[in-house]
Amino acid sequence: MIAVIASFTDDPARLELRPRHRERLVELHEQGLVVAAGPFGDQSGSLVLFDTDDLDEVRAAIDADPYYSAPGVTVETIQPWSIIAGAIG
Repeated sequence: MIAVIASFTDDPARLELRPRHRERLVELHEQGLVVAAGPFGDQSGSLVLFDTDDLDEVRAAIDADPYYSAPGVTVETIQPWSIIAGAIG
């Protein structure tokens, strides 16, 4: 699995792109690439979990989504992640 953590602000450009970004996350989930995605409770950023070990595949998905290059959005980390307790799915 790969975790993507982004931080963001209330920049209007980001907010304009958010509906399409969320639709894209649903599409990626339906395709089996995204396991879970959503904002942090304080709205300071988000976490997306990808069901792949291929960093290039995740980077391509991020690069294809204009939201991640919008003013007010910073991709903080794209990193392999492992479950050591519990389960997803």
